[in-house]
Amino acid sequence: MTIKHIKIGKKMIEALLMPLGAKNLIVLRGRRGYVMCGYLNLSAANKFHDTAVKITGVATINEALAAKAHSLSSAARKSGIYKGQPVREVLKIIA
Repeated sequence: MTIKHIKIGKKMIEALLMPLGAKNLIVLRGRRGYVMCGYLNLSAANKFHDTAVKITGVATINEALAAKAHSLSSAARKSGIYKGQPVREVLKIIA
């Protein structure tokens, strides 16, 4: 597993990459929420009222940072995050 700390503005987020089968599980975690790859379940995030943003088609942390929001939890929408928003902008909100 790879864990990196990435500076977003004046705050830090934690980036996690774990190889699972043929693909990687990727999570970018801030204090107020997280960005997750397609391995994780948006329905569960909604159930727990998490601020979660799903991205797809990524295999590395750098690809995740360059991605755009594919789908959102209800809490993410309420925090001002929108579908298609660049992940780096999302991270400024959830860091």
